[in-house]
Amino acid sequence: MTVTTSTPKISHRKTQPARRHDRGTVSWAKEKGWRHLVGIVTIIFALFPLLYVLSAALDSSGTLAGSNRLFGQIGFENFAQLFADPARPFGRWFLNTLFIGAVTSLASVLLGALAAYAFSRMRFKGRRLGLLSLMLLQLFPQLLAIVAIFLLLSGISDVVPWLGLGSQLGLIMVYLGGALGVNTYLMYGFFNTVPTSLDEAARLDGASHVQIFFGIILRLVTPILAVVGLLSFIGISSDFIIASVVLQDPDSQTLAVGLYSYVAQQRSENWGVFAAGSVLAALPVMALFLFLQKYITSGLIQGSVKG
Repeated sequence: MTVTTSTPKISHRKTQPARRHDRGTVSWAKEKGWRHLVGIVTIIFALFPLLYVLSAALDSSGTLAGSNRLFGQIGFENFAQLFADPARPFGRWFLNTLFIGAVTSLASVLLGALAAYAFSRMRFKGRRLGLLSLMLLQLFPQLLAIVAIFLLLSGISDVVPWLGLGSQLGLIMVYLGGALGVNTYLMYGFFNTVPTSLDEAARLDGASHVQIFFGIILRLVTPILAVVGLLSFIGISSDFIIASVVLQDPDSQTLAVGLYSYVAQQRSENWGVFAAGSVLAALPVMALFLFLQKYITSGLIQGSVKG
């Protein structure tokens, strides 16, 4: 009687799921993993300056050399010093910035919306040339006209002092003139996405252009109005050169111009106070951004759908 022995067959089925898992991990890393890596690096690159400024604002040493270690010292002496110096009225600078930014943003939104509605809904001679002119004007920054702005406001001061050099209203007028072109062109693309059938139906009911504009169109283009207002406020809050030329009285200056006095001297020891003022200056912009967040994405995207 012979006994036959059979060698057991080794099954490779258990290793197949592991191989598939490894292949899936490799393919995920090639297709999507690098995006996560780029996103993490970008977030770190964007957050590091903010963390450094916040660390310098909480550091009582006041110098940049002492702020090499993040959050090595934590105190609020720099914030208290902001409001303790009578020669540097930080509170007045803060209110001036809010006033100039709010008035300019609201006026920019209104004037830009009126101009965009005219170009989008009305047909008149010179319409195409006007649109091309607005687009070409954006190629030249407002900084190139700083000498002309100074001479113009200086001449106006002799006739209308409250509108000339050194007045906040004169600075507001300068900001409105520089932002009207880009705001109009940005709103024009968004206004074209609103169906003209709404205008025609309103005209059949006897509505005028004013009633159509304020009663129908403005309600439908709220996202782009929020975006334009936000961008205008951010640009005005961070502007230094034009504001420093127009506003010369310390009591009428904005935050960007006033805070520069802390670090104007070489090897200044007021960098901590400057950082504290920068942190407080960013709060209105952050609050406005969070308040208008739901309009920002739609306002920037929908305007490019139809031109």
